[in-house]
Amino acid sequence: AVRVTDLNYGGHLGNDRILALLQEARVRYLADHGWSEFDCAGTGLIMTDAAVQYRGEAFAGDRLEIEVAMGEAARTGFRFFYRITRQGDDALIAVAETGMACFDYTRRRVVALPDEVRRLCEES
Repeated sequence: AVRVTDLNYGGHLGNDRILALLQEARVRYLADHGWSEFDCAGTGLIMTDAAVQYRGEAFAGDRLEIEVAMGEAARTGFRFFYRITRQGDDALIAVAETGMACFDYTRRRVVALPDEVRRLCEES
């Protein structure tokens, strides 16, 4: 649900809050697969980029649904894709994607994409 504290001076969902909502959706998606951002099939994840296309407004009290999929597997990372809609009228609020790199937080370096993650990217 969109909270009053998620609104900006325009009275609608702020662009900075979209990234927080995407992170929450991403964490829940990973948890559904038994993973986390620190242990995704044996590796950590770090965001490399984000792109958001705003398509509509959301207001305090609106209940949003965020669909998440993985794809575009590469040697050391992949992309998450998101679709945010308002429950009730299915209005499209935003579409987004984030680039993720596999990251070893102990050695502070990018590492190879695990095969298990690659398979999920190919299935999505």
